[in-house]
Amino acid sequence: MRTAAVPTPVITVARSFVVAALFGYFFDLLRQTHSHLVNAAGRPFGDDWVNYWSAAYLALHGRAAEIYDPHVFHVFQETIVGSPLDGYHYSYPPVMLLLTAPFALIPYVPALFVWLSASWYAFYRALKLAMPGRGVLLLALAAPAVLINAVGGQNGCWTAAFLGGGLGLLARRPYLSGSLFGMMIYKPQLALLLPVALLAGRQWRAFAAASVTAGVLLAASAFWFGTDVWAEYLRNLNVLRQMILEDGTGVWHRFVSVFVAARRLGAPVAAAYVVQAIVGGLACIAVAWVWFRDTRANIKNAVLLLGTCLATPYLQDYDLVFGAIVVAWLWQQPVETNTSERALQIACGLLLLLPLVAAALAHMTGLAFGPLFILPVFVIAVQAAFARREFDRPPLPALHDA
Repeated sequence: MRTAAVPTPVITVARSFVVAALFGYFFDLLRQTHSHLVNAAGRPFGDDWVNYWSAAYLALHGRAAEIYDPHVFHVFQETIVGSPLDGYHYSYPPVMLLLTAPFALIPYVPALFVWLSASWYAFYRALKLAMPGRGVLLLALAAPAVLINAVGGQNGCWTAAFLGGGLGLLARRPYLSGSLFGMMIYKPQLALLLPVALLAGRQWRAFAAASVTAGVLLAASAFWFGTDVWAEYLRNLNVLRQMILEDGTGVWHRFVSVFVAARRLGAPVAAAYVVQAIVGGLACIAVAWVWFRDTRANIKNAVLLLGTCLATPYLQDYDLVFGAIVVAWLWQQPVETNTSERALQIACGLLLLLPLVAAALAHMTGLAFGPLFILPVFVIAVQAAFARREFDRPPLPALHDA
């Protein structure tokens, strides 16, 4: 067995992409100053960042009830960016207000850069746990999902830090690991299979820490903002689920889930949920079985996150920042033949490229191809879990930093 090599052209392309992405990102921000802090299409500076900062500001100033009133919230957002704005809504539970409140202590524009820098660094540290040695910086900068996340002002790097960091620390610091898992209560659809994995893997301490952390955050949000805000959020949730997920109004092209793929193929809502449930059930069984077995930690972790991608109906392109961590884990798996090496390279490449091409492919074809990019690497990870463990994998090949 030997290590899968990283082709030199891939490293060159990755470095070139980092430079192009930086120029492209700041050019995009510049366009968003067309009219105050809005571009000609009504898109604000930092895109979805306007949701996070506005909601956190209102929560800090005792106006949390306004967040889940779409009209009032929209009017407030327009006062922040100083110009008419396209429709933006807040779809997160009140727990998220607790986590983002510190950013509202900083003015809107600099807070965006603090948000992105802090989340990227947290992701980078989680990636280092998965990929010790050289190469981590280049992968952390060149993963296309990082660019998509930054352009959208989104939280994908935080999700990657909580999930990847928690899994990376699970063996050594289970209580800290569980605390990071508990933070995912802000986005529970991406922690869907975490309880399954922790229970199947008999990780009782991490499971307890995650439960306590999530419970504390829920209780604190109810105490600070009141139960009425939670009631408003739950009422809005049904409307948003129908509008964003089931009908796909406006943003369906950003989705990479099985449910949305089925909907774009013409399946009715009920049938799409059935397809999603079947695929999600199979992914759940795979995760439970792999975590129950004596399997390498890196393979367990990869199967869990990839299985989550197949199990959740609500998955967007910017969520896949943790795909870089999955690739780092899988690169530590022994390969026996050139065919296995090529299959691993292609599957990992597809996973990394998905956030960059998903929306474009969706616009061109009217279809959602996300599961076709995720399934090959999931199959490879599951196969690796059942391969013979003859000896540990040799060190990773040198992948020079940018």
